Amino acid sequence: MNKSDIIDRVDRQLGDILERCAAMESAYSDQIEAVHPKNRESARNLVHYLALRSSDMHALQQNLSTIGLASLDRAERNVMASLLTLRDTLEQLRTGTSVNNEPVEIPLRDAHAVAQKQAILGDTPDERVVSIMVTLPAEAAVQPELVRDMLIAGMGVARINCGRDDQATWSAMIQNTRKASEETGIPCRVIMDLAGPKIRTGPLKPGPKVVHIRPRRDALGRTVSPRRIRLIPDDTVWQGTKALVLPVPGECIQLAGIGDEIRFRDTRGRKRTLEVVAKDDKGLVVECYKGAFIATGTKLRLDREQEGEKLKYRVGELPSTEQPILLRPGDTLLLDKDPIPGQPAIEDADGDIVEPAHISCRQPEVFDLVSPGERILLNDGKISGVIDSVDDTSLAMTVTKAKPTGSRLRGDRGINFPDSDIRIPPLTSTDEENLEFVVKYADAVSQSFIKRPRDVIQLQAALAAMNAGDLGLIMKIETKKGFKNLPKLLLTAMRSYPVGVMIARGDLAVEAGWERLAELQEQILWLCEAARVPVIWATQVLERTTKTGQPSRAEISDAALSQRADCVMLNKGPHVLSAIRMLDDILRRMQGHRYKNTLRMRKLKFAEE
Repeated sequence: MNKSDIIDRVDRQLGDILERCAAMESAYSDQIEAVHPKNRESARNLVHYLALRSSDMHALQQNLSTIGLASLDRAERNVMASLLTLRDTLEQLRTGTSVNNEPVEIPLRDAHAVAQKQAILGDTPDERVVSIMVTLPAEAAVQPELVRDMLIAGMGVARINCGRDDQATWSAMIQNTRKASEETGIPCRVIMDLAGPKIRTGPLKPGPKVVHIRPRRDALGRTVSPRRIRLIPDDTVWQGTKALVLPVPGECIQLAGIGDEIRFRDTRGRKRTLEVVAKDDKGLVVECYKGAFIATGTKLRLDREQEGEKLKYRVGELPSTEQPILLRPGDTLLLDKDPIPGQPAIEDADGDIVEPAHISCRQPEVFDLVSPGERILLNDGKISGVIDSVDDTSLAMTVTKAKPTGSRLRGDRGINFPDSDIRIPPLTSTDEENLEFVVKYADAVSQSFIKRPRDVIQLQAALAAMNAGDLGLIMKIETKKGFKNLPKLLLTAMRSYPVGVMIARGDLAVEAGWERLAELQEQILWLCEAARVPVIWATQVLERTTKTGQPSRAEISDAALSQRADCVMLNKGPHVLSAIRMLDDILRRMQGHRYKNTLRMRKLKFAEE
């Protein structure tokens, strides 16, 4: 086949695509007309992209490559301009003339896409176009300096999870964020995430009220550093960090001094000593060099060194420890409809199970929507099984996947039914109550577990009723159904302005399978680029760094790939500041090499000159 034949073939292929674009634009005319005026051209471009990708383009791309023309693999942002310019180029190759009176330009960066991103995610620092979103921990409500440090490190969007804490805590978080932004001059948006109908396990039966003190030990079991514990008055509520805290009578706090010792016998009868090393307005800081178990009511003896006194007290009320359910492959687990506290299986003297483990489901309405033979996933897919039976009181499942030594299941862990059509409205009564707070204080709202266009319409109607139709709206794509319906969801969401999409990779991977996650997130990025809607890359970004301060090689590569989105989300953790700084550095470096899906082809440097 000669060059002229290839040009003719490509021209016919482009003609077919242009016809599909016109037909699909006509078919979607009502939906395009319904979107917000600022989104109309973007909606039309999305429809054109759907037409472009409605058939396999491999043959067309191969033909274009043969005659030295770029393929259409970067056409998302401006489909029609790309097609017409390519066809015009073909005509020039064939005849030396143009079929268009005026040249068609393909913008490198669409102004509307940039404006919508800025409208919902705010400004970014110089030399970094990708925003960094961080889920605020509860400490952000009582530690203004933490929020300030997060802003300085690179946070530009503060996320508040409405599935955690309460409105008083959220209010304090937002107040500290706004104040820190004003003081530092660093802009920061506040996005609140409605919990939605997240299906979760119920509570477990309360365990003993005891804490385990564990000093740090080396590989040989020798203590290398003591365990620090904070003692607080038993009539106060601790609002600090997640330190090990023991409530004791206020008199004990008042009379103890640095250097004094507090002696006790732990629950095993072993003698232990706590040495007072610090005292402040919050209480005492003590150190323990040996492991110990302390329970509610444990007797304490304060030895006041200078006064020569020995005073007796008792440990105050401790929270109950949660006893997780240990599940192995082949085990049976019952999900209860009623809110019965869960507990592990009961065994007889021979080790045979008399009663299987059970735990409740916080959304019992799902029992009417599932059937035997369908899969059930627990705790982000760490435990999975198959439904054996469903009746009026419980659901029985057989565990098919768990660690050979057993996987732990706790309360308030996610439950997924990837094979079932769970039709629960995504806007719960709790969400509707929280929405009033969100409208008043936030810059945008995220909607969870969206599956169908009517889910988005429900939230849009609720916002319109509150005269908040201009509040930023972010759709979280975290189910197979939501992914499948993404084109329709985008056209529906684009009735609002501004809008965005969050790829909630955790639940999406659990439902669709981890092996498919890369493929799915790639397609979401393409569609949102065509719709000119900003994308948030979320879940488990630099997770190990956030939790331990030490990154893994895999998550560094993942963070580098996240530069293709418009915003990257970090979850909370004890080392979140280090994670923010690391992500900021990675995004700045990668920006020099890539803008979204487009390589910038900078000069490669394999050695420093």
